[in-house]
Amino acid sequence: MDRKRGLLLTALLLVQLLAGCTSVLDNTVEPRATLIATPSDIQQGEEVTFDARDSDAIEGVITEFAWDFGDGTEITTLAGFTSHQFVKAGQFNVKLTVTNDQGGSDTTSVLVRVNGAPVLNLSVPEVVRSGDIVLLDASRTADPEGAPMDFKWDLNFLEDTDGDGDARNDIDSKEETVYLPTESSGTIIGSVTVDDRQGGVATEQFTIEVQTRRYKVSWVQNTLEWNYDDYLDQGESWSDNMTPGDGVRIMAYDALLELDQDLILPPDDFTLSLNIVDDGYRKSAETSPGNITRNETTTAELNASGLNPSGEEGILEADSEEELLRGLLNEPGARFGQGEWIWTIVAQNANPDSQFPGQPDPDTGNDWKLTIVITILTPVLTEVAYE
Repeated sequence: MDRKRGLLLTALLLVQLLAGCTSVLDNTVEPRATLIATPSDIQQGEEVTFDARDSDAIEGVITEFAWDFGDGTEITTLAGFTSHQFVKAGQFNVKLTVTNDQGGSDTTSVLVRVNGAPVLNLSVPEVVRSGDIVLLDASRTADPEGAPMDFKWDLNFLEDTDGDGDARNDIDSKEETVYLPTESSGTIIGSVTVDDRQGGVATEQFTIEVQTRRYKVSWVQNTLEWNYDDYLDQGESWSDNMTPGDGVRIMAYDALLELDQDLILPPDDFTLSLNIVDDGYRKSAETSPGNITRNETTTAELNASGLNPSGEEGILEADSEEELLRGLLNEPGARFGQGEWIWTIVAQNANPDSQFPGQPDPDTGNDWKLTIVITILTPVLTEVAYE
């Protein structure tokens, strides 16, 4: 019986000892975590420095700093100082857990706000031809936080529109969409910058390749005709100016001066002249009597052909129809007759004169008729689509 009582007392003593050990474990001292984020408001892609060096182990030393940055990234360090780059926009609850060598731990957190830059959505046409008005559209640009945005366009890096010496900082427009006219082929490089007024800025450069236009060129032959009639006394003259070469290529001309048939011979003497000023071209012809038996009138004629080469046909390229026309009509060696033409008729003699001094002149002048026919080639342009 005494032996059983002894065993029971021993068991009770062991229970009390174990209870005492449990009490020691339950009294582990926890550390105190502190955390400072610098800065706590940043732009997307920037770094934040985290300082936990003021954390207190209370007892012993801190053996571990466990960082959870709230964006899916976690690290563990021995030092209470680190940094982290936030590549996504949003609000992130950064948690820090410190552990001491007593096995205690403490957690604290700090909120980091990351402002997202506007997400630029720029639309630029793939095919642009000289003379087109290009629509540059950034209206589908969005800000992650829904903030209002400012737009700044520099429409051509080769032009310094504000005159400050820097061709890449101009503000040519502040609209979401821009209509950009083109005048010639070549490359246009510019940019658009979007600011969310909270420090978030996005910039995108654009390049526009402006192509020439294509035209099918053909030439159509036509004739231009002028008719004049008047009366000239002996010694008088008549003249008229024209510019038949405007927009065409002169190929030939034929001018016929006809006098009314005199009842009394000899026929009158008239002179027909042509002066093409810009070409230094002068030509004249005297009237000659026609065959009286065939009732032919007295005439003078001026004509010439092959004044310019025939026009080139085919598919040609240019920045505009006007530019191509200028090139075709101003081709070297094919510009004859483009300036002013001056036609002149002089009544030199109206025969016969009076045979007796003081008597009336039986033939003081004559009626005349002038017909001018000029052969021209007119270029016809038809725009051809690119394949």
